[in-house]
Amino acid sequence: MVRVTYGAPRAKKKQRLFKQARGYRGGRSKLWRTVQEALMRSWAYSYRDRRQKKRQFRRLWILRINAAARMRGITYSQFIDGLNKADIKLNRKQLSELAIHDPAAFDALVEEAKSARV
Repeated sequence: MVRVTYGAPRAKKKQRLFKQARGYRGGRSKLWRTVQEALMRSWAYSYRDRRQKKRQFRRLWILRINAAARMRGITYSQFIDGLNKADIKLNRKQLSELAIHDPAAFDALVEEAKSARV
């Protein structure tokens, strides 16, 4: 049987992973085993945080909508309830953008929500 070595492919793999670990501190960018561990952990964090980013943005939008709604005398939950009863279909991102960039339109939405709740 012929002895198989993985010289070239292994070197290419190591080179690729060392390149990905460039910029890490200390052994995390210099030592093979540590590089592998650091990259596995970083991939796990990046997978997790791609999902958490969506949650965090939704939280930010809700905070902004709540602040804008309270400035107009209504709470976030009452505002959303009024929009649902008025059959106005806008997502949180759009509502947040309206609250920041078009206060007049947001005022109109608040009035619609208030009148729909009565």
